Amino acid sequence: MIYKTSSEDLTPYMLEGFFVGWPDPPSSETHLHLLKNSWKVIVAIDETNGKVVGFISAISDGVLTAYIPLLEVLPTYKNKGIGTELVRRMLAELSDIYMIDLCCDDDLIGFYKNFGMHKSNGMIVRNYEMQSGKR
Repeated sequence: MIYKTSSEDLTPYMLEGFFVGWPDPPSSETHLHLLKNSWKVIVAIDETNGKVVGFISAISDGVLTAYIPLLEVLPTYKNKGIGTELVRRMLAELSDIYMIDLCCDDDLIGFYKNFGMHKSNGMIVRNYEMQSGKR
């Protein structure tokens, strides 16, 4: 597995298959656009086929706050430590930031606690009609 901290050489073809289970997932082109517009990004690339098999992104003011909106590993690559490695590397990238936040489903709380994260309350709005990223 190759881990890269840049979206520079990625193509939509390399990003096929993500947003599993989303009713109206972003296209691979939109996925690439959101990675390029993220403050930090780390991708896991399968060396055998050149495809991205996992990614994590962060948005930040670059001073005090960062938010990790997305982490995903393709289903056939799950339970191989890729998600753990992506989070570990992202937290290292963000180590000089005061406040690192993310939202997750209840079944993922234990996963994130392994990194020293703490459960917190939060509020969200979801505009599901915008889920695909199409405008």
